[in-house]
Amino acid sequence: MKILHVSPAFFPATYWGGPIFSLASLCRALASEGVELRVLTTDSAGPHLSDRVDVIGNPAPLGANVAICYCRRLAGVSISLALMARMLSSVRWADVVHLTGVYSFPTIPTLLACRLLRKPLVWSPRGALQAWSRGSKPRLKSVWNAICRRLVRGMPLVMHVTSGDELEQSRARMPDVRQALIPNGVPIPSRLPARSWQPGGRLRLLFLGRLHRIKGLENLLAALALVENPNVELVIRGNGEPRYTASLRELAQKLTLQDRVRFAGHADEAAKLAGFTEADVCVVPSHTENFGLVVAESLAHGVPVVASTGTPWRELQDRGCGLWVENSPAQLAAAIDRISRCDLSSMGYRGREWMQREYQWGAIAARTLQVYREIAAVNG
Repeated sequence: MKILHVSPAFFPATYWGGPIFSLASLCRALASEGVELRVLTTDSAGPHLSDRVDVIGNPAPLGANVAICYCRRLAGVSISLALMARMLSSVRWADVVHLTGVYSFPTIPTLLACRLLRKPLVWSPRGALQAWSRGSKPRLKSVWNAICRRLVRGMPLVMHVTSGDELEQSRARMPDVRQALIPNGVPIPSRLPARSWQPGGRLRLLFLGRLHRIKGLENLLAALALVENPNVELVIRGNGEPRYTASLRELAQKLTLQDRVRFAGHADEAAKLAGFTEADVCVVPSHTENFGLVVAESLAHGVPVVASTGTPWRELQDRGCGLWVENSPAQLAAAIDRISRCDLSSMGYRGREWMQREYQWGAIAARTLQVYREIAAVNG
């Protein structure tokens, strides 16, 4: 089976956050199932035009069945004439097209090409159709949504969502589109390095992800200021827009947290592993997440999680591997205090077992492949 993935950015452009990791992992797992894959994307690796993927120096090791075309970005996040030039021939080659993203340059050209060539489409909005994500430029996004709805009318299309919350909100935006709920998978290390918990009485909190207002970091910093225990510290691993990052540093100073908060910068694969190994608890205070890959990654590494109710991880408490609370400073502070008195080793063990049972990429790829086959059969 021949699958074309179209995405505004692709691995190793990890600046753009969790979807970059999960899409690469999905492609790798699909390739291991014998699927022939092509990826049409841009060389965008960050907010500036100079931030480009080193295509020669950093080829994505996804297997012999995966061919990746990094097209030159000319402007914005993903505006690329080279991508436009390759679109029709790439879509014509595929049995099924899988589009990632909504409010990005490749979206409408992909929808147009699929409509013209009558190709079935799987569309992953990656949270873009959820309420918080639609908060900026609402009029422009409303027009964009109307154009997209018009283009997909009558097309063989499945909207791929990763949680129940995303399903409901995406359905409200695209009411006539079939939905397929398939969570992201997570790479699960076969072995974990030796570690100690709360060494010297210190509770080591980790935030891992893109620095963006949607992530609720202001509330996390305010929560840390409310925690009376001075031995609670926070490491923030990730990067974002420079002005916003600077505002977070200023807030930490204003709250007199400079001795308890460390900004560790960009988190590549090695930095992520170090972050999980050196953390006692991962905190995910997002206002909203369609999935929240960092929750699954933390659990896969045996690290308990405090996640906000803006994430779809209410099972954390039921399964005894974390807490699921409102992302207000007071609620986050109370959760940090509470989890500091828990058996973190046992919580981490239970979380890792859960990920091994239900979130292995092989099983997720098999479910995705079944969706491809079904929509291709309907189209045929």
